[in-house]
Amino acid sequence: MKVTFCSFRLGGHDGVSVEVAKWQRAFEELGWRVSGVAGAGCADRILPGLALDADHGPRPGELEEGLESADLVVVDNVCSIPLNPSAAAAVAQALRGRPAVLRHHDLAWQHARWERAGWEVPTDPAWRHVVINELSRRQLADRGVHATTAYNTFHAPRVGRRDDTRRALGAAPGETLLLHPSRAIARKNVPAALSLAAAVGATYWLTGEAEMGYGPELDRLLARAECRVIRQPATDIADAYAACDAVVFPSTWEGFGNPPVEAAIFRRAAAVGTYPIASELVERFGFQWLPSDDAQPLAEWLAQPDERVLDHNYAIATTHFSSDSLRHTLEKLLRTWGW
Repeated sequence: MKVTFCSFRLGGHDGVSVEVAKWQRAFEELGWRVSGVAGAGCADRILPGLALDADHGPRPGELEEGLESADLVVVDNVCSIPLNPSAAAAVAQALRGRPAVLRHHDLAWQHARWERAGWEVPTDPAWRHVVINELSRRQLADRGVHATTAYNTFHAPRVGRRDDTRRALGAAPGETLLLHPSRAIARKNVPAALSLAAAVGATYWLTGEAEMGYGPELDRLLARAECRVIRQPATDIADAYAACDAVVFPSTWEGFGNPPVEAAIFRRAAAVGTYPIASELVERFGFQWLPSDDAQPLAEWLAQPDERVLDHNYAIATTHFSSDSLRHTLEKLLRTWGW
């Protein structure tokens, strides 16, 4: 059996690409042959018309050709948000009547710029829908679309190289390093992260590049920052978390938001924004995160870390979000769906 993953881009460090890679690995463990079709990045077949910034959809016939050998197609976010409406329409048309999973990492009405766009998620009796949070499941249900929630999962951590990584970053002994493991776009709330770093006397480390036209604004913000700034990609996630003293993640919206859970797995405190899914994870599972809009709790933590909180968050993350459970989750879903 062959499963083909279809998305705007694959193989990158963005959240969707990272989660696709985990599903691909789980399908391989179940004995499936795995391939990828994307508009950009690293995939078996690159169709520029699928890219999120393309001004047209795939050319006639090329999408069908890229998907024709698949027994199952998993579509990640292409039909969820109107970044490329022509591509979404082409994917929906190519998959009519075929087994497919449409996985929604976020949805159009959850973003201010598309809230009133009237975007509708396409559906078909042959398809199944998966979301990564309960809020999205309920919102789709209100629109007549049944979906199953499958939270993001995470690999067991290895011990990162703290001293070597800090030396490579030019961090001095005793320098407080606040990690923002994110690409730079408006909803990631870089201003709040910079303010928090300045308030606690920390160096701000941003790992991601600016996207979606945010470059000029990011340059302006960093030029005016009242703290030292490091802009350098994290080549190894374990090393990045090991090198930092805490994590800042003040996003205003996330479909899930991996860094706070990753911080729990790597035993780091996280100052987290009040986006709805963060609240869902706190209420449902009991994570103990610091606020990102008040510097005092983070300052107190840095002065005297509480290992009991780290133990608590680590236990939640490894119990409920372990990648070991993903293969079993997919196996159960495929069986339930008759595939």
